[in-house]
Amino acid sequence: MGMGYLILAGLIMLASWLVSARLKSKFELYSKLHLQNGMSGKEIAEKMLADHGIRDVNVISVEGQLTDHYNPVDKTVNLSEAVYNQRNAAAAAVAAHECGHAVQHATAYSWLTLRSQLVPVVNVASSYMQWILLAGILMIKTFPSLLLVGIVIFAATTLFSIVTLPVEYDASNRALAWLENKRMLSQQEQAGAKDALKWAARTYVVAALGSIATLLYYVSIYMGGRR
Repeated sequence: MGMGYLILAGLIMLASWLVSARLKSKFELYSKLHLQNGMSGKEIAEKMLADHGIRDVNVISVEGQLTDHYNPVDKTVNLSEAVYNQRNAAAAAVAAHECGHAVQHATAYSWLTLRSQLVPVVNVASSYMQWILLAGILMIKTFPSLLLVGIVIFAATTLFSIVTLPVEYDASNRALAWLENKRMLSQQEQAGAKDALKWAARTYVVAALGSIATLLYYVSIYMGGRR
């Protein structure tokens, strides 16, 4: 299993790098596709929220790149400076996607609710998980239960990455449906937004696969240590 896992881990790392590189190139490409309607990411987001009757969510700008996210705690759509200010297909796609999460929240979308419930668990788990797993591996012969505890904690983070998949895909679907139904984008711009979000979603797929593979690796160590 050791060599097999190393090969699998290498393949997943390669896939992650390829998808990330492809995503970056796609966003660079569609950042040059300026919107015919002249709207910024901020304006796109505010209109999508208004069209869904959501009036208690604020759209704000945050520093950094790829820092865009929806915060259900304070009900804010946080857009990176580029997305917030720019007027192109990439900015429109990201802004609408993050508003898709706000719509999920407003409609009590079950997968988003589950992911939100897992956040505190994952935050605590990430602080101690690696140390428990390392100690568990080192003490596999004398105290195998410690590794089992680490596996259970890691399983929670793996579950989080799996639950994230329907949340992200659904947010993109909501965004693209709204952009199309409201005729916010031209046909070329809509195709660009769809392609950009498709590659963004694939980063979550690779992350989930990597987490599952790692979980199975730790399980194999635990099972082997008990023999």
